[in-house]
Amino acid sequence: MLSGAANMELNNVETNKSSIYLILPIYTLSFRKLCLATVGLPLVSLLFCFVTAYIFQQDDIHETHCRVYNILPSISAITGVSPQRYLWRISIALHIGPRLVIASVYHSYYYKILKNIENVPLKFMGSRLLNLCYWLNIAEVAALCGVTYISNRENYSVHEKIFVVFMISSLTYMLTAVRLGRLITPNAQSLQYKQALFMTSLVSTIGLIIFFLKHRLLCHDLAFSWFSLCEYVIAFANMGFHITVILDFPKEQLVVGHGVSTVKID
Repeated sequence: MLSGAANMELNNVETNKSSIYLILPIYTLSFRKLCLATVGLPLVSLLFCFVTAYIFQQDDIHETHCRVYNILPSISAITGVSPQRYLWRISIALHIGPRLVIASVYHSYYYKILKNIENVPLKFMGSRLLNLCYWLNIAEVAALCGVTYISNRENYSVHEKIFVVFMISSLTYMLTAVRLGRLITPNAQSLQYKQALFMTSLVSTIGLIIFFLKHRLLCHDLAFSWFSLCEYVIAFANMGFHITVILDFPKEQLVVGHGVSTVKID
């Protein structure tokens, strides 16, 4: 259950005509802190993997099929070597649960807004976008698990295909979320950041495709480094996009309640 900070008394009371609902919180957690920790886990792990792999395992992370000059390793390279792969996989595993909670909270948040909209066409379009946005978010999380636990060293063919699924689901999720925000919360502060981060991801994805083809087909020097740079920009833009949730829920609390009792009013 998500509750505003002002409603976090020991006995949270809501009145609704003939009933009183008593909510007795057992445990509360700042939703903002949960979101920061959720993004912080993969961010810190990624930086740690990059620094340690770059210092101690340069030969392993710079190896490519073309054998050309390369200075910047890909994310798959730095998270696919040992022991960095174990840290990366643990961090992804720990952040998956909160990601699903955040996706559900966003769905509930927009659903309640849509319930109060009287414009039928707008409400219908918003509902369709909301459901699409939710399932694209879930698909992105699932694809992230796939590229994490099936590394390019273990099965390059499968890893590559799942990476494509991740990129498509991530970009379409961002686009759908921006479209939904413009439709029902056009004045939200987070929308401006989401639009900028989506465009950053889109431009970087175009660059990523171009440099990947240059590397795979033409074996240009540094093409893979530019590909990797685009990949890092996409990763950080993706994390930034998801952390905008703290602007939409700055003071809310995640609550574990001790049941709900109903008292009828005479």
